[in-house]
Amino acid sequence: MAGATQPLRPHPEEASRLAWVDVAKGLCIILVVMMHSTLGTGEALGGEGFMHTIVAFAKPFRIPDFFLLSGLFLGRVIDRDWRLFADRRVVHFAYFYVLWVLIQSLFKVGLITADAVGTEGKLAAFGLHLAEALVVPYSTLWFVYLLAVFSVVTKLLHRRVPPLVLLGAAALLQLLPTASLPLLVDEFCARYVYFLGGYLFAEWIFRFADRVRARAGLALAGLATWALLEAVLVFAPTGLPSHPSAAGLPVVSLALGSIGALAIVAFANLMTRAGGPVTAALRACGQRSIVIYLGFFLPMAVTRTVIAKSGIAIDIGLASLIVTAVAVVVPLAFERFVRGTRLDFLFRRPAAFHIVPEPAQSRRASPSLARPEPAPAP
Repeated sequence: MAGATQPLRPHPEEASRLAWVDVAKGLCIILVVMMHSTLGTGEALGGEGFMHTIVAFAKPFRIPDFFLLSGLFLGRVIDRDWRLFADRRVVHFAYFYVLWVLIQSLFKVGLITADAVGTEGKLAAFGLHLAEALVVPYSTLWFVYLLAVFSVVTKLLHRRVPPLVLLGAAALLQLLPTASLPLLVDEFCARYVYFLGGYLFAEWIFRFADRVRARAGLALAGLATWALLEAVLVFAPTGLPSHPSAAGLPVVSLALGSIGALAIVAFANLMTRAGGPVTAALRACGQRSIVIYLGFFLPMAVTRTVIAKSGIAIDIGLASLIVTAVAVVVPLAFERFVRGTRLDFLFRRPAAFHIVPEPAQSRRASPSLARPEPAPAP
């Protein structure tokens, strides 16, 4: 960290041009969708397949890296006035959270109101469900909710608390046993350190990315070593009910989350250097990570249900792979179909929901979870 009080951050002009960020986000969002798709498919088909092994391997770093990447860009607006900051880092996420809580809830209205009696009772139950979602992050949308919370907490504290003290406190929260606490508190304690680390060490992370591209051979050796260590710890049983895997032990989980996040940064940089269609596909997913994140739940559920009820004998790993692919591709195709139409509001925040006018170049930019702020002109 630079000096004592001024956190390091990338220059926006540099950050907006770095393809590896989108590649890393693309990989992370696919891993998130893969996790939900694989676990749900395995439960529906009554078993596990090869995709469960991949999901288990990625568990220590999947979400930490996504939060680290989101924290990288907080420096663009953290020192701006609260009105602009709230528009870019609170209203932005709140809009998509509230909209998609409503959409997801409408698809699940039968389950939500199953115990209610009569029309009025069902309406009251549905209204109570929506009110609860404002306090308790709902379903898969908890990540969007926490991004707003993390941003506000960091802005409130970054000038008042020395960076090392703040980072130490965040690390301590990650080590505490919080599983019995409310979901918002539990996830905050478990994840904030990675978001904060992305913000505080942004400049160092971008320098690390430069070194990886310059020393590809050394980076590959480092990644191989990391992957071996990750696999050993993830699949090493402890015999403890609370932490069945060694990767979930306190301190170990924090270390694996941090190192794994940097491993994804390194991997994304090597992929960007190599180029090719896979890299292009990952970058496209990263550029529209919020589209995939918001929209994957319905095609995932439908595809899983169709496979489970078809009666066709299919390998669970292959079924999980199919569900994952559909859950990633369909939201991207749907967003492309509705782009520029009246349904554009599903993935782009309308002007009416801005408290600060949106720059023209931001309106042309791709929707993304990690970079909601206006991108600088090329």
